Amino acid sequence: MKNLAIVDLGSNSARMAVNEIFPDGRFREIKRVKENARLSEGMGREKILQPAAMDRVMSALHRFKKIYEQYPGVEVRAITTAAVRQARNRQEFLDRVKKETGIELRVLSGKKEAYYDYLGVIRTLKLNHCLILDVGGASCELILVEHRRASHLISVPIGAVNLSEQFQLGGYVRANDLFRAEASVSQRFNKIPWLHYATRVPIVLLGGANRTLARMSQAHRQLHHRSIHGYKLTSRVVFATYRELLSRNLRQRKHMLGLETDRADIIIGGMLPLVILLMRNRDGRVIFSESGVREGIITEYIQMRQHHEQ
Repeated sequence: MKNLAIVDLGSNSARMAVNEIFPDGRFREIKRVKENARLSEGMGREKILQPAAMDRVMSALHRFKKIYEQYPGVEVRAITTAAVRQARNRQEFLDRVKKETGIELRVLSGKKEAYYDYLGVIRTLKLNHCLILDVGGASCELILVEHRRASHLISVPIGAVNLSEQFQLGGYVRANDLFRAEASVSQRFNKIPWLHYATRVPIVLLGGANRTLARMSQAHRQLHHRSIHGYKLTSRVVFATYRELLSRNLRQRKHMLGLETDRADIIIGGMLPLVILLMRNRDGRVIFSESGVREGIITEYIQMRQHHEQ
């Protein structure tokens, strides 16, 4: 039996999960930690990682390392995504992480991130056809699944944090800011030709903003402490939640059931990509997945181990 620690440094959240890997290829999560480090905060159009954000991440990584080093024979896979991928000072940051923690961060390309999302989803959800949407802090990944295969995938550099900052969606949202944001996301999606084939399939949701949407729905229906994996909503419910969020200012949003207070300023930006896609979608179902990039990496790790043992 092996212990595999995955450090996942996203644009909004830093996460660490330790999994037991069994000889027969099964795995079981034994520890999970999350910190809202918000690495992409304040990057702006210059795409510069800010000192305060980098400091928050370094603190989180030191805490993660203390935890995973308690497990015997642990192997570590550390990945980072859009914020570092886009950053002009990314090498400086990667060098600092290596020097101060010894952690070697692998910067995932957008396509690789999308592929891991696909691997994670397809392992646990029995869907032949779907559109996977993973909304992170600084990017969103889209994968069209046909006959259980990823036929198209792309990463778009828009996410909960950078959309919220660019279009002032953090407090009470003004109509002209919302219109500019929706038009901008629509224009980006119009440039993806294969999205026209994805209007009659359910949308599978990943990422922090989408998980928050599921928890808000569960809290409203008093389904407390239920797993959101496989949880379903209709477009009507998504639109109603979106309208409700838009009708409140930041202070009021912080008191909404199921909405973490530190996500209240980025939830509207985080929901935007889904709302725009649902406006074009005739299926009208959304299905939530707890399985994504980290589970995709574990799946690949197990496949490679089994290949070497043959």
